[in-house]
Amino acid sequence: MFLIKLNQRSLLSAEKLVVAMNQSMGLKRYPVPPPKREIEYPEKMRLKIMEKVPQYPAALRPFKMQKKLRLMRGPEEIHTSLIHKQYGIIALKGGRLKYEHFEMARMTFVRRFKEFPKLFAVWRVDAPWQPITKKGQGQRMGGGKGHIDHYATPIKAGRVILEIGGDVEYFQIQRVLENVAMKMPFEAKAVTYDMMEAERIEEETLEETNLNPWTWKYIIQNNLAGCHNWISPSDKLWFSKHI
Repeated sequence: MFLIKLNQRSLLSAEKLVVAMNQSMGLKRYPVPPPKREIEYPEKMRLKIMEKVPQYPAALRPFKMQKKLRLMRGPEEIHTSLIHKQYGIIALKGGRLKYEHFEMARMTFVRRFKEFPKLFAVWRVDAPWQPITKKGQGQRMGGGKGHIDHYATPIKAGRVILEIGGDVEYFQIQRVLENVAMKMPFEAKAVTYDMMEAERIEEETLEETNLNPWTWKYIIQNNLAGCHNWISPSDKLWFSKHI
């Protein structure tokens, strides 16, 4: 009986050993990284500090301006593509960029991208130049236009705000770009050159293969159901695509 008990214990210990061996880690196979492309680096690798107030000559008084909402409405027609053909942030809607938004993006990249020495970033928008006036709290109506409170940069939908490139992959900087885009005063998103090209091709394909004749463009151009009486003037220009 004693020998039988020993044999049972030895078998149990052997089974436990087999179970422990089955929990060993295996090999992981990662995809082969894409070949490095020819990258053209700019002279300055980091984002430059934007001026908070534009510099005027000493004899020139800073001018005031109307709101000019047309500078934010509608689609952007010029700066809509990535020059370096890598990564960037684009605006989905119009708005204004303040000096604080420029500094937020610049300082985020300075802190988060220390581990990438071959990474560069470039502004694709101008420094704040449009004067925004504001009257003091509790002030009575009248008395002329208020004093200049701050300066801003108007942005249209589809405008490229900044570009990022270098010897780095998109998944390494995707989270940082998405955080910066989320903190913008208007809707924005992080994109790559391939993503923008795919979206453009998809939009062209949908327009060519569309079988529904009742599009917004057809309805507005033909004033169906008297839509000109209740739609906004901007809808007559861009057919409900932009505010």
